[in-house]
Amino acid sequence: MDHLSEVLKILDGALRANASMASNYAGLLADKLEQSGDRQQARQIRERLARAPVGLATAQDGARGISLDNLPVDGESRLHTVDVSQPTTETVPLVLPSAIEARVHEFLDSVRHHDALFRAGASLANRLLVHGPPGTGKTQLARWLAAQLEVPLLTVRCDTLVSSLLGQTSRNLRRVFEYAEQRPCVLFLDEFDALGSARGNERDVGELQRVVIALLQNIDAMPDSTVLLASTNHDQLLDAAVWRRFSFRIPMPMPDAVMREHLWRQFLGSYAPKDLRMTTLVARSDGLSGAVIEQVSLDAKRSAVLAGLTQVDEDELFRRLGLAIALMESVPLSTREAEITWLRRWDQKIFSLRTLAKLYKISLRHVTNITQEGSPNGNKEDGKPVIEPE
Repeated sequence: MDHLSEVLKILDGALRANASMASNYAGLLADKLEQSGDRQQARQIRERLARAPVGLATAQDGARGISLDNLPVDGESRLHTVDVSQPTTETVPLVLPSAIEARVHEFLDSVRHHDALFRAGASLANRLLVHGPPGTGKTQLARWLAAQLEVPLLTVRCDTLVSSLLGQTSRNLRRVFEYAEQRPCVLFLDEFDALGSARGNERDVGELQRVVIALLQNIDAMPDSTVLLASTNHDQLLDAAVWRRFSFRIPMPMPDAVMREHLWRQFLGSYAPKDLRMTTLVARSDGLSGAVIEQVSLDAKRSAVLAGLTQVDEDELFRRLGLAIALMESVPLSTREAEITWLRRWDQKIFSLRTLAKLYKISLRHVTNITQEGSPNGNKEDGKPVIEPE
């Protein structure tokens, strides 16, 4: 049977006396029928939805968006435990290594053809766990998947989901999962280790065990067709039973040289200098995440715009990169002199005395004095005599 998952969702809504759920998935079923060429059947479903009471007919829009009126809330703080967004393919680019990209598309195809795979006895639950260092694109992947599937993204807010009240966190979880089942969406559990941490460690308490058990029970109760995405920076903290609940698991690595070049070109866009030393830029950004590369690019572009330039100044771009690396390495740069000294030590070839003088709008003699004073050799820099430029 085609579109079985939507039919089952409509039936679930009817059995639960949940008119919103039944209406939402009836609207999605009509969309899918129309896409497959069954326009007459789609029209018949929409006619019946149109004859429903106004409140019920309005709920059909849940296939394309979610009302904020009935978002689940924490019983203690009364704050929403879910954030809702509607990403689009135009606003969510995604850059991944080729092998990771292939696995992501495999998951996407599995979601799109779940019914056909189910009929063939080859379906897997639409559950994806992504793990890797911060800034590698895990949240961006969640937004990209929601955009590709043209459904809302429901991001669970762990800060409000986890309650200090005994048992409240488990109740919050149940409300979130029930809410996600009412309409087509991607349910995104960010910072997943906050919920699925391994049981039995020294800091373990009874409440943590109950949260993990509640999480596992809610995942098990989800229909296989519901899209669940979880991400974590600390995969080693996850409970072994949690890992087994996810049919697809994808590591998100730090970008390699090819990917870094792609990211620089993407984020700089038309503001990239014509003769940009891309090879040097890629090499000097080794070990940086995509998020850091994006931030450096945005900072450099803002500087160009404020200066009335149509392209990024290459020296300013490298300066921003060097300062970003200093921040990551916890190098204190509270003064202009400290910045100049750091940049000169970081890469003397990129940051010549003349370049530093231009960037900081000071004289060459002043730059020379700063770099000499900041050198451990007094009047030498890295053991080599400093030659006073003309």
